[in-house]
Amino acid sequence: EVLAADPTNIAALAGLAKSYISTGAIEQAKQTLAMVPESKRNDPAVRAVQAAIDLAEQANAVGPINELEQKVAANPLDHQARFDLATALNAGGNRSDATQQLLEIVKRDRKWNEDGARKQLVQFFEAWGPNDEATVEGRKRLSIILFS
Repeated sequence: EVLAADPTNIAALAGLAKSYISTGAIEQAKQTLAMVPESKRNDPAVRAVQAAIDLAEQANAVGPINELEQKVAANPLDHQARFDLATALNAGGNRSDATQQLLEIVKRDRKWNEDGARKQLVQFFEAWGPNDEATVEGRKRLSIILFS
């Protein structure tokens, strides 16, 4: 109803796109987000949905969680497998374990993949929102690693 009255309502568009993401309808989410006027693309709600779309697309390319877990168990220094595992865990809604996997990479080799693990964490935090419990806890843990 809101979009019928105001087809450029940012909160309604972001909310609709987010609901599409939650059902796995990534293409519909992208189409909905495309309706956001260019001048409003930096709105926090729009950026959060875009981050969630990007993460969902990444997760589609990484493979099954159990295979990634086996790779990490066989070689704990395989940062790409750990990174992919974090992406898959996040897509499955396991934010805590996804955060832990990326923090482990940051601990072991912060500069790996041009600071890729930290950047991925920031993208997770953006998608989850600033007040999400996993974001708050993850930011604290990342700060401890970076500043200790």
